[in-house]
Amino acid sequence: MPEQSANTMRERAERSNLLMYLLLELHRLVVTFIVIVVVFVGVVGASLVIDGAAAALVANTPVATTFQSLIGATVTGVTLVLTLNQLVLSQELGAVDDQYDRMEGAMTFREDVGDVIGETPPAEPSAFLYALIEAIADRARAVGEVIDDGDEDARHLVDVTTGNADAVLDRLDGAEFGEFEVVQRSLDFNYSWKLYATNRLTDERRSEEAQEALEDLSDALGLFGPAREHFKTLYFQSELINLSRTVLYVSVPSLVTATAFTLLFDPKNYPGTVLGLDVGVLMVSAAAAISVAPFAVLLAYILRIATITRRTLAIGPFVLRESERDTQS
Repeated sequence: MPEQSANTMRERAERSNLLMYLLLELHRLVVTFIVIVVVFVGVVGASLVIDGAAAALVANTPVATTFQSLIGATVTGVTLVLTLNQLVLSQELGAVDDQYDRMEGAMTFREDVGDVIGETPPAEPSAFLYALIEAIADRARAVGEVIDDGDEDARHLVDVTTGNADAVLDRLDGAEFGEFEVVQRSLDFNYSWKLYATNRLTDERRSEEAQEALEDLSDALGLFGPAREHFKTLYFQSELINLSRTVLYVSVPSLVTATAFTLLFDPKNYPGTVLGLDVGVLMVSAAAAISVAPFAVLLAYILRIATITRRTLAIGPFVLRESERDTQS
């Protein structure tokens, strides 16, 4: 019997809960604001650490050169994001036969899921996943009814599967697609290990009735993988569209700020200090933070997408992390 892996994605992650909360759960605009604040504080802090920083700012006047570079970076970043947006749109464009194949594949998959849950699958993503996980839990309980009391491995699989399913169902109920919560809930159902364990148990000698129940459970678990990947893909497309729109919004004030400080700003005209900090340094730091806002937005969204992708590289009964699989042949 393979060693059991943690059920929720946060439990399977090797990083701290705070970092996982920042990468996944915190609103992307809040993460963007944090990055902007870090840039502002970092530049101000550097001016305090570096001797003569404020004087060098006035004497050498590097402001124009810096903001010229930021203008170029902003234009390049917006171009990159628009390219990503075109990539997303390209997935929706195609000849009629391509669209027909997509439609036929979707309908076939819905029919397969309908055979498992015993009714027409719901159209709403969270309800669809809810019905499928509920069917998996029912089939796991069916396995528990036909296995021997002394079959500890199969009994453990049943307990883990039903427990994980019940926990995810409680959190999945009412989740709305378009937000991260639907994908997050589905990631907390660790179907890969369960499918692997079920297939291992099916290969062992058990009664014909138990073998059939395990095969039914394996079939249901096998459908959850494509369902999760499909909704994850739709979520990624939605997130990339949101990313493109947000970057376009923040790029305008970013370009205006960088252009104004390139053409109009002279630190010599802003003497004095505020709370012991040079006014010119504060203004340049704030302008730099605003100018990197498009990059901050891009970073906030890509961090979540990359984290989800890394945690879901494999589909099916593949367990990539060594600590979560049985190393015996």
